[in-house]
This record gives sequence, structure tokens and C-alpha cells, in this order.
Amino acid sequence: MKRLAVVLILLMSVAAFAQKHQGSKMGKGYKNDLTTEQLATLHTKKMTLALDLTDRQQKQVMEIHLEQAEVRKAKHEEIKAKKESGEWKKPTSDERFEMENARLDRQIAHHQKMKEILDEEQYQTWKKLTLLKRKNGKKKMQERGRRG
Repeated sequence: MKRLAVVLILLMSVAAFAQKHQGSKMGKGYKNDLTTEQLATLHTKKMTLALDLTDRQQKQVMEIHLEQAEVRKAKHEEIKAKKESGEWKKPTSDERFEMENARLDRQIAHHQKMKEILDEEQYQTWKKLTLLKRKNGKKKMQERGRRG
């Protein structure tokens, strides 16, 4: 009986140490060190490769990506500053609704801008790529144990 108890305790302790601990990796990727211009350039070049954009389309898409990168970077810095100062609190359900609503409005506006810039075939391909990217991102978040 003692041996069984010792073996069970040993197995449970090994299982506990074998758990994968990722900790907080939020914002620790290489992209966090890049400037907004660099992020926008990379994103635009990836789109150019995927959609075969013209020079005019590249310039227009670059402006959109630059604007988005600046908004994301500013929001990230704002939240980071609030967390460091201790002011950050979990948003209420009304605040979450407002944030989600604003995000969806920005997304709709982004789709409209892209529809104006891209031709019909490019736009359909872009929509498929963004949908695929969103699904894969959601899957990765679920694998990491985050919400999604």
C-alpha cells in the first residue's frame, strides 16, 4: 500500500512539473520592437505578394496600414502606461460593448477602404485571406489557453 501511495505521489509530482508554463508573453514578440512604419511596410509588402498590387494600390494600402499601426501602437502604449501606474481595471460590460462596437466600426471602415482600392478579384482574395488568418489566430489563441 505504501509503495502504491509513493508511486502515485511521484507520478502526480512529475505530471505537475511537466505542465507547459508559458507565462505572460503578451507584447513580447519581435513585432513589438518595430516602428509603425516598419510594421506598415511589412504588411503592405505581404499584401503585394499575395494580391499583386500596383504601385498606386501599394501607396494607398501603405497609408491605411500606417494609420492602423499607429492606432494599435497608441492603444498598446496607453494600456501599458495604465498597468504600470496601477490605474488599469478590468472593463465593465458596458465598456467592453463600447470597445467591441468601436472595433467593429473600424473594421467596417477598413473593408470599405480596401474595397475602393482593390479590384473585385483582389478584394475577394483579400477577404478569404483575412478570414483564414482570423480563424488560424483564433485557433492558436485557444491552443494557448487564451480566450478566442
